[in-house]
Amino acid sequence: MRFRHPDGSTVHLAYCTNVHPAETLDGVLTQLRDHCEPVRRRLGRDRLGIGLWLAADAARTLDSDPAALRTLRAALDRRGLEVVTLNGFPYEGFGAGEVKYRVYKPDWADPERLEHTTALARVLAGLLPDDVTEGSISTLPLAWRTSHDAGRTEKALRTLAERLDALQELTGRSLRVGLEPEPGCVVETTRDALAPLTAIAHPRIGICVDTCHLATSFEDPHTAVDALTAAGVTIVKSQLSAALHAEHPHLPEVRTALAAFDEPRFLHQTRTATAAGLRGTDDLGEALAGEALPDGAPWRAHFHVPLHAAPAAPLTSTLPVLKDTLTRLVGGPHPLTRHLEVETYTWQALPPELRPRARTQLADGIAAELTLARDLLTGLGLKELP
Repeated sequence: MRFRHPDGSTVHLAYCTNVHPAETLDGVLTQLRDHCEPVRRRLGRDRLGIGLWLAADAARTLDSDPAALRTLRAALDRRGLEVVTLNGFPYEGFGAGEVKYRVYKPDWADPERLEHTTALARVLAGLLPDDVTEGSISTLPLAWRTSHDAGRTEKALRTLAERLDALQELTGRSLRVGLEPEPGCVVETTRDALAPLTAIAHPRIGICVDTCHLATSFEDPHTAVDALTAAGVTIVKSQLSAALHAEHPHLPEVRTALAAFDEPRFLHQTRTATAAGLRGTDDLGEALAGEALPDGAPWRAHFHVPLHAAPAAPLTSTLPVLKDTLTRLVGGPHPLTRHLEVETYTWQALPPELRPRARTQLADGIAAELTLARDLLTGLGLKELP
């Protein structure tokens, strides 16, 4: 979906396909047919933006085989879909029964992360619509906090920037990569991103602001964005997502409600803001066990809940944080980023009674999320384009 900002520039809105992960090119083509095109039709649009997640196997195929890339490009065109952004965070196995800590491998000290991201950039350059010259890729925030080789990581990102420069010279397409801060990682917050990104100081390497992660870490959107712009950090894209919020985690009924979201597939880092600073656990189950996390103040859990449907009381979502962030990013005289991506990948991890029971219900839900995002954008003065 495209929108005209009051300054005349185009802002793109997509939804991320990691909600129905596929490991191979054939799987991606099936995904376009079974999921993405039906969402477009529900929205009554001739064209819909999607943020592709390409697993390592699919990325290698598309990067090494020009015919495969042409096949994907033709399928996108035929189904009324377009791609200006990729989710390069998960490497593979995002559809596995247990993802948890695996999603942080390989990290940016591993040469394979550089090669994979380079391949994604080359693929994206070949998928961009003819009238679009800028693409974006979100990526791992360096590493999970338990292991990190800062020197190798910085060298890898500098090499990536050089490769992106060369790619623009070759193709005329400008590609940028954004580190996506996430609780528990080396770059957990936007503040944590300032030092590594200002050290690299290259406009092609910036940040992806995920509004669920921002909220989980209790960051104020205006303070965070102001710090990024003051430091000259490029906001490559923003993922529009909402976290799980519990106002009174000490109450038994609140803990019971939270326990329904404690599931085995994804990691749901949980945080609370105390007078001594941010406290947290790696997963929601740990927070609920005993006294692992203080419960005298609200908790937020890294669980991407549907934007249009907040959990039932006594829980809620951090949708207000998303709204404040979006206002700051695109509500001013000029957009601070032009790539927005709805990313609710946890539909099938929701409590059983909230999960979609058929592809049609999932498509309805994704379309409802995009409708909410569209309404927020038009409310900020942007005009929806055909």
